[in-house]
Amino acid sequence: MQAIRLAQHGGPEVLEVTDLPDPVPGPGEVLVAVAAAGVNFIDLYQRSGAYDIDLPGGLGLEGAGEVVAVGPGVTHRQVGEVVAWAGTRGSYATQLCVPADRCVRVPAGVSAEQAATAMLQGMTAHFLTHSTASLREGETVLVYAAAGGVGRLLVQLAVRRGARVLAATSTPKKASLVRSLGADEALLYRDIDVPATVRELTGGEGVDVVYDAVGAATFEDSLRSLRPRGLLVVYGAASGPVPPIDVQTLNSHGSLYLTRPSLFHHIASSDELEWRASSVLELVRTGALDLAVHDRYTLAEVGRAHEELASGSTTGKLLVLP
Repeated sequence: MQAIRLAQHGGPEVLEVTDLPDPVPGPGEVLVAVAAAGVNFIDLYQRSGAYDIDLPGGLGLEGAGEVVAVGPGVTHRQVGEVVAWAGTRGSYATQLCVPADRCVRVPAGVSAEQAATAMLQGMTAHFLTHSTASLREGETVLVYAAAGGVGRLLVQLAVRRGARVLAATSTPKKASLVRSLGADEALLYRDIDVPATVRELTGGEGVDVVYDAVGAATFEDSLRSLRPRGLLVVYGAASGPVPPIDVQTLNSHGSLYLTRPSLFHHIASSDELEWRASSVLELVRTGALDLAVHDRYTLAEVGRAHEELASGSTTGKLLVLP
């Protein structure tokens, strides 16, 4: 088999395609022939050392493919099934052993590419709109990076929950895209005073929830865009991590709530993983969730995929096809 191996932290140049022995599934595992693996910001953070991981090791947390062998004790997964996962490191590979209780069956009518596109980012959008903030009809939300991989799914799920969506993005082309996904307003956030514009659009009140994946560059504007007792959800740091904050700041802006959630705390149990994944994949199957693939890459091109994701120029999902 071939896989991306990371011997040390660094830039995209540290990613190497390596020949390895074919893996054998252990107890409770299935061996999958990886059809597609998703590229996500967490991969960049792990590669760079911003998130600490054991080295040497693989990279890539998300993928989908066909089960080609099952390990001892596995009874609920079968050879020939197509499964998908989000949370098993080493997914940039031709084969991968995945814990059988940490993958889900991909329903008929959903391709492996679609599943790899939807799993991590789709479940992230799901927990953000259904759990971190259980959005209700009539609420107003501000979504940063609304044309990105998570953002475009977050916009769609927020609209489905009945929320009014103000979508912040960086270019007119992306603004047109987020409007097509159901956003009520598209804000070119680099060109305007975002809090002032949000106040104008909400009758001076501010929004109920801000979803901020940008981080350091937008954090202050996010706070200033909220109504009293509003919720700021920081779920990414594309511009860098948010500096330490004096909690009194939350009081001075109107008794605000602040959280930094992670998907993996929202799929910790097999039951919750199954619920979230099946909810997202069913929306994909019925065509209710619009997916987009920005580009597809070979294993040898993973470094370029990381560079393009970091550039902020992509819309939709980046996939590695091993």
